[in-house]
Amino acid sequence: MSGQPQLFQPTEPTVEPRPVNESEPAKRTAPVWLQRLSLFVLVLFCVYLGVLVMVLPWWTRIWDRNAFILARPWLAAVLHNGAVRGMISGLGLLDIWIGISEAVHYRDYRG
Repeated sequence: MSGQPQLFQPTEPTVEPRPVNESEPAKRTAPVWLQRLSLFVLVLFCVYLGVLVMVLPWWTRIWDRNAFILARPWLAAVLHNGAVRGMISGLGLLDIWIGISEAVHYRDYRG
């Protein structure tokens, strides 16, 4: 294959140093107060939603007499099962755990 001509010249890639431009914005993180506020909102949302999902399946006035569930008999047969209610409550506990875990493992990012 030595008879074939080279299609491309073997060149080394050159790296040109970029000049520091003052008008170019630097990569910045959010202020600490905003990071903490977003953490607080996230934890509050996770805990609130987790408690709601954990308690709702066992609240018979809401769960057993729900028009959406009662209109679909196949869905009512599944959702009125105690094991399914327990799994849904487990998802609520998982959501609470995620919210608390986010609060415990929080770190400020300062730029």
